[in-house]
Amino acid sequence: MAGKKKGPAYLIFDVETVPDGVLLAKTKYAHESITPEGAVAKARKEALEKSQGKSDFVPLTYCYPVAVSVARVHADYSLEAITCLDDPEFRPKEIVADFWRGLARYDSTLVSYNGRGFDLPVLELAAFRWGIAAPGHFAEKFGRRYRYGEKHLDLADWISNHGAAPTTGGLDLLSKLLGKPGKMETKGSDVERLHREGKIKEINDYCMFDVLDTYFVFLRSRVLTGELEIKDEQARMKEARGWIDSQRSRHPHLAKYLKNWGDWKPWL
Repeated sequence: MAGKKKGPAYLIFDVETVPDGVLLAKTKYAHESITPEGAVAKARKEALEKSQGKSDFVPLTYCYPVAVSVARVHADYSLEAITCLDDPEFRPKEIVADFWRGLARYDSTLVSYNGRGFDLPVLELAAFRWGIAAPGHFAEKFGRRYRYGEKHLDLADWISNHGAAPTTGGLDLLSKLLGKPGKMETKGSDVERLHREGKIKEINDYCMFDVLDTYFVFLRSRVLTGELEIKDEQARMKEARGWIDSQRSRHPHLAKYLKNWGDWKPWL
């Protein structure tokens, strides 16, 4: 594609968000006397009731990103690098700007887990909020926004037959089938609380763990398509483990991921 560098073959990404209490108070509860904190609490309560107790997650239109982690992956599916954007400040506007700048720079295929249904729409709305350009992303007819194109592989969409058979258990289930950590102490439902407590680094650590899990699920998906043999996938996993171990001085939290690491040993 003209104007873009080849760059990494794949960019695997994940986003963590929190509800925007000010926006909720200005819109959803505009005719009520309510604080931003009260608006978030009310929206979460309503979401819990609407889902019959399953989730208190506020609709993504009322949320903004507080963490984006991206892994760079070579064409041979080996892991090249992983980072959390705008580390160590983790400023929402800069996180979003960094993401769109990076995406404009490379002609890489995006890989996500539920990126079409959540992560990308969140980042698109954030670009709208802050007036951040996303060159090519919206204009390309068959680019990364095109559902049946090849520039964005949403693994949740792919493995569920495009939503025909939703994968109950999600990324956590698929990761644990591969012996990988999946969800550990922190879960998505903890992010809003961690943000209130000022634990933004912990949120970004969690986001990086999700990207690593997504990478390993991506590898197995390539085995299913015949692009990788199982022995080659296992070699990539072994190499990735060594690479993660080499990064512990820079990212101490990766020690937790390795502590919960398991090799693929099917029990059936």
